[in-house]
Amino acid sequence: MAEQKRGGIVKKILVALAAIIVVFLGFVAVQPSEFRITRSATIAAPPETVFTQVNDFHKWEAWSPWAKLDPNAKNSFEGPSAGTGAKFHWSGNSEVGEGGMTITESQPNDLIRIKLEFLKPFAATNTTEFTFVPEKEGTQVTWSMSGNNNFMGRVFCLFMNMDKMVGGDFEKGLTSMKSIAEAAAAGQPADEKPAAEESSAEESPVEKAE
Repeated sequence: MAEQKRGGIVKKILVALAAIIVVFLGFVAVQPSEFRITRSATIAAPPETVFTQVNDFHKWEAWSPWAKLDPNAKNSFEGPSAGTGAKFHWSGNSEVGEGGMTITESQPNDLIRIKLEFLKPFAATNTTEFTFVPEKEGTQVTWSMSGNNNFMGRVFCLFMNMDKMVGGDFEKGLTSMKSIAEAAAAGQPADEKPAAEESSAEESPVEKAE
């Protein structure tokens, strides 16, 4: 009798676990299959000055929020030095992983579209876009990333706020780009930018696009 009772309890536990798993899988299945993360900033420099910071992967190291996460990362470049067809590959520690970027469209001073491929820690392919809109204050730069969430991506998003995490990196990158582009527009190296202007650049708000 004792064994039958224990067997019944185990069976109930297994049924309950199976039910929980089914509910969880169903909940994951109804999560959004697509995502888009966007941030914008206004930079006091003409579009052509800002555009060159993005159109040439060699310049990314100066402002990319991920460039300094692994100083020993292995980087390589292929194709044209800038513009459509330019390629960049990186391989580093667990913080930066491994992947590559290819500029698939480059409209001077207007739009740059990039195919972003992650290999590690997980495989994913997304689309990154930069747009440059002239304004009285300079240029409004919008950085976005969009793609499809596979099953594991949906599970990840249940526990991590992707918009906050990736969007926060975009904000850091735009702030660094702002400092560099504004220094270039003023005709001086970014590392020699006056302290007052540098402080202003760091405090300048980076807008979350609607």
